[in-house]
Amino acid sequence: MLYVIYSEDVPNSLEKRLSVREQHIARLKEMQNQGRLIIAGPCPAIDSEDPGASGFTGSLLVLEFNSLADALAWADADPYIAAGVYEKVTVKPYKMVLPA
Repeated sequence: MLYVIYSEDVPNSLEKRLSVREQHIARLKEMQNQGRLIIAGPCPAIDSEDPGASGFTGSLLVLEFNSLADALAWADADPYIAAGVYEKVTVKPYKMVLPA
């Protein structure tokens, strides 16, 4: 089943994000290689694809897991959590309708 993982950053998280970004992206690439990643990306803090020093306010992921418990465990192990990037993480089941 698919799950949406929506994470909200602490204020001024850019330096923390950059410190562990490589590990964060490696986990996502592993999911992509397994065919379990639908979409992944950050939410810019300003209306720009490249927010520069303004940074980001959070991230949106849609991934496939066997259960909500598996999705929660995977989200909890994100390097961004250990680095203090995220203030809040929400994990919910997700039903994709389009594109079909």
